[in-house]
Amino acid sequence: MAKDNTKFKMNLKMNWPLYAMLIPGIIVVFIFSYIPMYGLVIAFQDYQPTQGFTGSPFVKGYWFNFIFNMPDFWQIVKNTVSIAVAKIIFGQLASIAFALMLNEVINVRFKRTVQTMVYLPYFLSWVILGSIFVDILSVDGIVNRFIALLGGEPIFFLGSNKWFRFAVVSTSIWQSFGWGTILYLAALTGIDPSLYEAAAIDGAGRWRQTWHITLPGIMPTIILLATLSLGSVLNAGFEQLLVMYNPAVYETGDILDTFIYRTGLKQAQFSLATAVGLIKSIAGFIMISISYYLANRFANYRIF
Repeated sequence: MAKDNTKFKMNLKMNWPLYAMLIPGIIVVFIFSYIPMYGLVIAFQDYQPTQGFTGSPFVKGYWFNFIFNMPDFWQIVKNTVSIAVAKIIFGQLASIAFALMLNEVINVRFKRTVQTMVYLPYFLSWVILGSIFVDILSVDGIVNRFIALLGGEPIFFLGSNKWFRFAVVSTSIWQSFGWGTILYLAALTGIDPSLYEAAAIDGAGRWRQTWHITLPGIMPTIILLATLSLGSVLNAGFEQLLVMYNPAVYETGDILDTFIYRTGLKQAQFSLATAVGLIKSIAGFIMISISYYLANRFANYRIF
């Protein structure tokens, strides 16, 4: 124990400027992330803004019983998980496929130009992108005009429960797959070029080289990103859904975050919204813990 204390003191003495730089960030996190957690008490109250935290009556687990008996709650959970999982799976596949194709491009200038173009949407807010897609996917939008030219019937993408999830997932993938592409391109640079040369000498074509060298070479990165994505399985994209959905598609498009927004801010049911948010936070914490365990187990990734 004394040896550990001595080692800690020596480390602190040598690196105290680095620890001092952490202090402002710790203060900000404490003020804006930890102090507001006191407000979770209203999940166990019949909260009235005029009475405050101390004056509102406690109702113990009433709101949690109410939530689990709501006929729409499990449908909302299903919507959240379905949309989030679809984004994770198809987003990963799109990023991997595009990275493999872009890796085969010989012209460096063209490769960098395409890489920049597919990466730019990642920086755009869904307030902007959502408005664009609402216009594009409307009944008289460019997509339905193209469908009409081919002799098809117009599709109400954002007003049909049959098509809404497809529209949400596909537009989300378009916006974010460029970021994943860059991560996989970085992983591809770590593969030894001599492996491709040896495979070519043995008569392996590009497809066999991709299957036996490229994919196994980036497999640790694939596993790492896939496992870490489990932590966001309850985050289906609040900003995107808030901009693109409407009451007609609540059946398939209403997620936990939009439900919390409507009940808490629009309907002023603060206790109910807080209880749902607390359930989501606990489930998210469990999923994050599982994801980091799996990342350490299968990809040897640790943060501490």
